[in-house]
This record gives sequence, C-alpha cells and structure tokens, in this order.
Amino acid sequence: KFRMPTAENLIPIRLDIEVDGQRYKDAFTWNPYDPDSEVVMFAKRTVKDLKLAPGFLPQIVQSIQSQLATFRSYEGQDMYVGDKIIPIKLDLQVNHTVIRDQFLWDLNNFDSDPEEFARTLCKDLGIEDPEVGPAVAFAIREQLYEIAIQNVTSARENRISKKGRRAAEHFTPSKASGAALDLMKLFSFRSSVVRKRKEWDYYKPVLDLLSNEEVDALEAKEERSGR
Repeated sequence: KFRMPTAENLIPIRLDIEVDGQRYKDAFTWNPYDPDSEVVMFAKRTVKDLKLAPGFLPQIVQSIQSQLATFRSYEGQDMYVGDKIIPIKLDLQVNHTVIRDQFLWDLNNFDSDPEEFARTLCKDLGIEDPEVGPAVAFAIREQLYEIAIQNVTSARENRISKKGRRAAEHFTPSKASGAALDLMKLFSFRSSVVRKRKEWDYYKPVLDLLSNEEVDALEAKEERSGR
C-alpha cells in the first residue's frame, strides 16, 4: 500500500506565498497523522516569529492542508512493487554552500532514513552549515514522494491492462522506473559492485562555497525569474 519508502512516513511540504509584496518561502517535512489543529498552530507561530502580515495565516494553513489532502488521497491504494533501485540527484544551494551529487536508492528498504543519510554526507564532506543537512534530506524525500505517487499510477495502469499472466509484459514503466532499470543493469549479478573509472565523475559529490557577491547575484536572478 502507498506510503513513503522510508522508516518515517514523513511527507515534504513546500510553501511559496506572497502577500502585499512580502514573500515567504519554506520547505519542511510533516507527519500526515498529526491532528489538523497542528497546521493552524504552526501557521500562527510562523506568522508571529517571522513578523509576517496577517494575510499569510490563512494562506499557509490552506497550502499545508491542500498538500496533506493530496497525500491522503493516495493512502490505501496499491503501489507497483518489484526490485527498484532508483537514482537520486542533488543540486542545491543553501546559503553559501552549493552541493551536487547523485546516488542510488533502494525503494524496497523501508528502514532507510534520509535525515541520517544527509547528516553522514555533510560529515563526510566537512559541511559545517547546519541548514544544509535538512535541505539534503528534504530533496531526497521530495524525489521519493514523487516516485511513490508514480508507483501508485503504475499499479493502477497495470491492473487495468492486466491480461492473465502476460500483464507484466504490457506494463509501460514511467521515466523514473525506466532510469532505474537502466541503472539496475549496472548492478546485475554478473557485474562488479566497483564502478568503472570512467563512471567515477558521475557519482562524485561536488561541493562549492560561494562568496557574498555570488550569493547576492544568485538571489537576484531567482527573484527576477520568480516574477
């Protein structure tokens, strides 16, 4: 049945709200089983702590509740199952830190912990900014959530088109599952788990530290593109 393929069934929430020329953007995880009253309490605390205009309150509540409703609409539905190793890609800028990386993730490992993975990654790369780890974990969860939804759609399509024992032959994988199958070929029983030298650069983390001027330029560019 549908759920996040991680130990904790937390879902990613994104907010991007503008009221009277003031903009509030945020990204965090949420426990879908928390009572709905927590949404209102969170919105009130956020508006108060960040000194946002009162008009933000109902919009924050509405946005979170809408995303929670989308998640809950998939609950109880079947997911397409099978051996799935999928690629996760990172391309993030957090304050002065830019991190790019890609790695493989096992969708059938329901003990996986994106937050612990992010902490280990930051420790290995010597990243000191405490905001980078949560951003990495969120990026992983966001991609896993999208794939989980695709797996529900795939299961539905497979069930509709099922024709006896040949159902699997008629199944058309999504782009994500297609990429996963391509990657799985690299890890067949006949191949080595050690990557070839020519593949090293594809799986090597890239870490850059930006100057204040570079951060200001990127923020200005993002603001222009968001208009």
